[in-house]
Amino acid sequence: MKLPLQVTFHNTDPLPGVEEIVRDRAARLDRYCDRITSCRVVIDVPHKRHQKGNQYQVRLNITVPGDEIAVTRVAPDHEPAKGLPDAIKDAFGAADRLIEEYVRYRRQDVKRHEEPPRARVRVVNVGQDFGFLETFDGREVYFHKNSLVGADFDSLPVGTEVVFVEASGEKGPQATTVRVVGRHAHA
Repeated sequence: MKLPLQVTFHNTDPLPGVEEIVRDRAARLDRYCDRITSCRVVIDVPHKRHQKGNQYQVRLNITVPGDEIAVTRVAPDHEPAKGLPDAIKDAFGAADRLIEEYVRYRRQDVKRHEEPPRARVRVVNVGQDFGFLETFDGREVYFHKNSLVGADFDSLPVGTEVVFVEASGEKGPQATTVRVVGRHAHA
């Protein structure tokens, strides 16, 4: 970070080890964005509760060029002092995601969706409700009747080109979703 980290305790005395946890998590922010200009962390007890104990609140204000990222997390009600490290972790986790989103937005990155793999139907066992696909790189992939979308399993011709979603099954690769190429939902 270009400017130093500022850690403030509000309505509470500094707790042992908390500032070290905050500094460690703040140091990791640079791997998402090297243009962070400031990071202010406030550990607060907004309401003093004598019967249940004090509820800790963690507020982060992170300044980046052209924007400010703000996150607030509250430690759980039960044993608030023990939940404070988790609240710090959750706040910085949310800040990590928001900074990544900020960087993507600034770069005008758009998530690219890969085309699903293609294959041809090699075998259809109508009586047993399963079949096999052959991928264009020569692999065999199992599929069940229920994974076929938009086509009738009982009349699916061998050689039909399909796109599929692959997962690891107990006995090897299997298709969790199979859709005939060029077809829209027909049942």
